[in-house]
Amino acid sequence: MEETRRKIWAQYAFLLLACCFFSQLYATSDVKFFESFDEAFDGRWIVSEKEEYSGVWKHAKSEGHDDYGLLVSEKARKYAIVKELDNVVDLKDGTVVLQYEVRLQDGLECGGAYIKYLRPQEAGWTAKGFDNESPYTIMFGPDKCGATNKVHFILKHKNPKSGEYVEHHLKFPPSVPADKLTHVYTAVLKPDNDVLILVDGEEKKKANFLSSDDFEPPLIPAETIPDPEDKKPEDWDERAKIPDPDAKKPDDWDEDAPMEIEDEEAEKPEGWLDDEPEDVDDPEATKPEDWDDDEDGEWEAPKVDNPKCAEAPGCGEWKRPMIRNPAYKGKWHAPLIDNPNYKGIWKPRDIPNPDYFELDKPNFEPIAAIGIEIWTMQDGILFDNILIGSDEKVAESYRKTAWKPKFDVEKEKQKVEEEAESGGLKGYQKVVFDLLYKVAGVPFLGEHKAKVLDLLEKAEKQPNITVGVVVSVVVVVFSVLLKLIFGGKKKQQPARASAEPEKTDGAETSTSNSQAAEEKEEQSEDADAAAAPRRRTRRDN
Repeated sequence: MEETRRKIWAQYAFLLLACCFFSQLYATSDVKFFESFDEAFDGRWIVSEKEEYSGVWKHAKSEGHDDYGLLVSEKARKYAIVKELDNVVDLKDGTVVLQYEVRLQDGLECGGAYIKYLRPQEAGWTAKGFDNESPYTIMFGPDKCGATNKVHFILKHKNPKSGEYVEHHLKFPPSVPADKLTHVYTAVLKPDNDVLILVDGEEKKKANFLSSDDFEPPLIPAETIPDPEDKKPEDWDERAKIPDPDAKKPDDWDEDAPMEIEDEEAEKPEGWLDDEPEDVDDPEATKPEDWDDDEDGEWEAPKVDNPKCAEAPGCGEWKRPMIRNPAYKGKWHAPLIDNPNYKGIWKPRDIPNPDYFELDKPNFEPIAAIGIEIWTMQDGILFDNILIGSDEKVAESYRKTAWKPKFDVEKEKQKVEEEAESGGLKGYQKVVFDLLYKVAGVPFLGEHKAKVLDLLEKAEKQPNITVGVVVSVVVVVFSVLLKLIFGGKKKQQPARASAEPEKTDGAETSTSNSQAAEEKEEQSEDADAAAAPRRRTRRDN
């Protein structure tokens, strides 16, 4: 009995070991290539010896981690480096996953951080001569400069009719994350001709290789093309409208009449000083002691506004103001009418496309090497964990174990730094408060300005009440707007004392308005003075 149990346990142990062995073998077979850069790349990766690629690659740690990567170490340089694969990867065989990490430690204003998946060297390239012209099958990864901001996916596909290799660009690719964190880029090529683009494991784009809506130019050429030999007939009229040949210019149409004329009814204002210049020498200016007439020339006093002109309607020669000429009509043109000979916009006839072919699946060229060939204005670009696999789950596993822990640490550090920079406020709260302070500065708030600023100051000390503050400020601003638009209830004026003489010439109204304006201006200045310390405190913080 004991002997039987030992045999059973031995069989279980054997099966368990076999399962572990085959599962490990299966997992390994799903990884066609993996580079972690844990060890120095010298001797394994080959730097291009082309003179133009002067950028220095370094084996360096990612900032804040003990994890190593391949580092772009200098600004404004061209870089080229290549790693030949031990085994050529066939893209026609099932699912293929291309994945790698890149961290833009100093940001990316203008440059690339993409990878080229190269064809075998029989296509006409060498590792030491690797450059921009080296033939690739796929180019994949971030690129940003000026208006360009996208995660490239370019397939170089051979036209079986012409034999020409054509670059097919993915339409509407995802944009590059705008931060300095480690991001992982994944392209999944599926047997059903679909391609998925993932950023940090999240699907950002799904396309089909054979769809003309997804690639430019499409992999399958148009069945017909415009005939390059076709020419537009000489008598072909594309004008939809023409000037009316029977129209005549009216006799009273004066094309020479000016657009503006002098206002004959204008009169020179009384008190205009014709003989006074608008500018006069500054009477308080004195010639500098170190002024040398021989070297500096004759000294002239700087000009200032003539004080006499400030008290008069104007100075200098008076001229009549210009007004629009009622007789002005401009150049006459005949009205347009429908063209009786109009034939529409001409285009050449279509003919069969000699380069047209049908396709069930892309004719992928195999991948024999991985190359990084970029030009960048930034340093600090770090490549890491480059993977070629045949199983999406394997790529997901690498993301969870190799990328996610680093990303979480960097994300938390970024969060702490942002909160420190904003004085304890969260990013969105800082944006809200910046906007509210701008709203508080609008002129029509008047006496309410100080109250709004006081409310904002309290809210910044208690960020949890941001929503309530927003609502309060909106209510105040809305209320003031309504008052301005529809007007408030007028206060009844107290009866004037009988002893006060009655004014009928409008002086009373003018004095009252002037006093009200002065009081309002004083209130606004008081509010600004009260708010100034708060604004200074906020900026200092």
